[in-house]
Amino acid sequence: MRWAVAETDDGSARLCPVDGEGRAAGPVETEKSLAEAVRSRPGVDRWVWRSTAEAYGRLLAAGVRVERCYDVEAAEALLIGHEEGQSGQPRSLPAAWARLRGLPVPADPPARAAETQPSLFAPGPVPLPPGTDELTALLEVYAEQLARTERTAHPGRTRLLTAAESAGTLVAAEMGRAGVPWRADVHHELLLALLGERYPGGQETRRLAELADEVSRAFGDGVRVRPDLPADIVRAFAREGIALSSTRAWELQEIDHPAVPALLEYKKLYRLHTAHGWSWLQSWVRDGRFRPEYLPAGTVTGRWTTNGGGALQIPKVVRRAVVADPGWCLVVADADQIEPRVLAAVSRDPGLMDVAGSGRDLYADLAERAFSGDRERAKLAMLGAIYGQTSGDGLKHMADLRRRFPAAVAFVDDAARAGEEGRLVRTWLGRTCPPSATAGAYDEAGIPQDEEPAAPGGTAGARARGRFTRNFVVQGSAADWAVMVLALVRRSLADMAAELVFFQHDEVIVHCPEEEAPAVAAAIREAGDRAGRIAFGDTPVRFPLTTAVVRCYADAKE
Repeated sequence: MRWAVAETDDGSARLCPVDGEGRAAGPVETEKSLAEAVRSRPGVDRWVWRSTAEAYGRLLAAGVRVERCYDVEAAEALLIGHEEGQSGQPRSLPAAWARLRGLPVPADPPARAAETQPSLFAPGPVPLPPGTDELTALLEVYAEQLARTERTAHPGRTRLLTAAESAGTLVAAEMGRAGVPWRADVHHELLLALLGERYPGGQETRRLAELADEVSRAFGDGVRVRPDLPADIVRAFAREGIALSSTRAWELQEIDHPAVPALLEYKKLYRLHTAHGWSWLQSWVRDGRFRPEYLPAGTVTGRWTTNGGGALQIPKVVRRAVVADPGWCLVVADADQIEPRVLAAVSRDPGLMDVAGSGRDLYADLAERAFSGDRERAKLAMLGAIYGQTSGDGLKHMADLRRRFPAAVAFVDDAARAGEEGRLVRTWLGRTCPPSATAGAYDEAGIPQDEEPAAPGGTAGARARGRFTRNFVVQGSAADWAVMVLALVRRSLADMAAELVFFQHDEVIVHCPEEEAPAVAAAIREAGDRAGRIAFGDTPVRFPLTTAVVRCYADAKE
């Protein structure tokens, strides 16, 4: 039995059982708190509420864990995107209720800026119109969402995605509360060793000052260059007849100039100082834990983001500070070549499914079958197909790939064409890419940045969106698979002391007592293939997760 629950202004909770169509299936009851409502009903299969982010933190603080939930706001985000291609539109319960009633739709509150503590004046939840009963509104919206789900092209997939997304909100709240084990003393020693002692004011360190002097000297006596100011760097090189379009590392590495080594070192250390230096340590690490605020499906593709703290971009050197508690260990798991495997599953290409079904190195197997054993060429061909990087040699690689795996290449080609034509594009489970999304930029690793704003209209804008949607159908489906992995791992850990503490796209970390490590590693490995079967059906594709049991996070990467 499912129960719908809504909190009132005085902290009490009103709740009732609901049937399969979302209607009240019993009388409305009242409890003194949400925690009491949940604690006194251990047999409830799934709790229906407006937002896990609003409700679950208080439950966890009260020592109450929920097995399953239906997050109305997460469901609304998926459905409004699916129906109208309007991802990013208001998703709150009042917004959904207003749409249902044909009323003006209130905006969601502005995203809270990254900070360590919520402001006393931070905006609260969007209110319903005066006189509107929240439980009544919740039931109306929930029933309508169930009906809308049944009207989608693949209701079963939509139900599955909604359930996975709701499970992800529970995982996010629990990980934020558990926190990543973090040794502040180790972090401090790393910073001193790399950056040197801080000068008064904290804006510069001894090593950064030394490197800045080296950069300036390389441009001649009397020249003073600020390495932290890109305009200064561009002007300094221009004076020596070297034109730069940016100060990105890859462009600097192409220049033969004595300033470049010190400048590259400065950029690396300056980023460490500003992103994960002493200020970060003071702001984000408390009581031996780093507790980021995870935002499930924070990007168009469904990948997670965080509200500050840089949890998804922890530099390798800083990972030395992620150390398990005494008697505990870290089980670190990575998905192996997940996007090509997802492409095999969603395209149903027989040849590629066969390659992805062995569980071995996919690129090596691909090379043996189609690229004369050249693994690097096979990898470039596959990534070119997924990311649309098909100029130069990539064009020939694509032709080779198309001959051997026509259904896989046609699948991403069709997605690109749909994007160029402004049509909606969906993942296997139905997450929808809005018409305006585009991969307007790539990061230094060559990965499209799906948070970029829309490109201008016209041919260039259409091509940019086509590149994005080509990748969206794969990366988005991989994100759907990953959140199912999280849900399955969470369920497996329910009776253990182990805690999920970190998630990054296709990487998971569990903090657990040493004696639980074998069971945790086995649960993670099983979750990969099981999530693949649940998400994509019965295919021969394997979704292996490589696990490492370590005391320190950095050791898993060496």
